[in-house]
Amino acid sequence: MKSFKSTAWLLPQPVLIIGTYDKNGKLNAMNAAWGGQWDMHEIIISLGSHQTTDNLKDNDDLTVTFATAETMISSDYVGIVSGRNTPDKMEKTGWTTEKASTVNAPVFKEFPMTLECRVKQKIDGTEAGYYLVAEIVNILCDEKYLAEDGKPDVEKMKLITYDPVHHTYIQLGKTVGKAFSDGKQLK
Repeated sequence: MKSFKSTAWLLPQPVLIIGTYDKNGKLNAMNAAWGGQWDMHEIIISLGSHQTTDNLKDNDDLTVTFATAETMISSDYVGIVSGRNTPDKMEKTGWTTEKASTVNAPVFKEFPMTLECRVKQKIDGTEAGYYLVAEIVNILCDEKYLAEDGKPDVEKMKLITYDPVHHTYIQLGKTVGKAFSDGKQLK
């Protein structure tokens, strides 16, 4: 086996789009790759210093959605352009928005599923950023992305993952097994 130095290569990494409003109601979005499930009803995201972190000083509400093959270009764009320096950042994405149903944050309608969240805790806050723990208050899913059982269908969403090794995006593939079930074959 080849050995590599320690680096951020946890795979796969979700491509999270975080939506917030500033104190004047202007919306912003950012791309965050370092996040995941924290607890049954909470997520954690590592955030540097961004317009999003500025917005979260005044408003504890946010939305989190997952980038798809169809939204990849605009999702990458909101990760490389700062809302602090580019006033028309959101207009360039072409995204349509509406206010979330249970939190004071935007929903980007081009994305299949959105987590409506509220900040629960900011850990190790410095000028460089912090770890954000957010409670999932509600989940919205466009009905065209539901499976026959009425729950979200990940395959239909065409979600992408960030490959930190090669700095690329990869579309997630097909279902290959049943969790908490297939392993029973070895009992």
